[in-house]
Amino acid sequence: MSAQPLLSFGLPVSGAPELSHPKPERLLRGNPLRETWNALDAPLNGAGELSSGVWRCEPGQWRIAFGPSEQEIFTVLEGCCRLHRDDGSFEQAGPGQAIRIPPGFTGSFEVIERMTKVYVIIK
Repeated sequence: MSAQPLLSFGLPVSGAPELSHPKPERLLRGNPLRETWNALDAPLNGAGELSSGVWRCEPGQWRIAFGPSEQEIFTVLEGCCRLHRDDGSFEQAGPGQAIRIPPGFTGSFEVIERMTKVYVIIK
């Protein structure tokens, strides 16, 4: 069995990011530019897919909805964000703090200060 290669990424990021904005029907505040440097897309032994990379976003807020098997954990490197639940409660994270978004989550994502995060998404 051959060893899997190790992957290293972080700040500063190199290369051109994928640029996007939240879908207009999901916007709650602003129209933030999102930059994504996806470093990895890999199958998980037939049980889904793993994606990981660096993401940067301008201030704004939009609705999010995760599928029944989709989840994310991210660590904020710079800036500040809030993850709002539908019941009005929220979690806030700044540099060095992490949040896990569980499968089936619905609510909204708010970027308070321009932020950069390292993410891992499992679908």
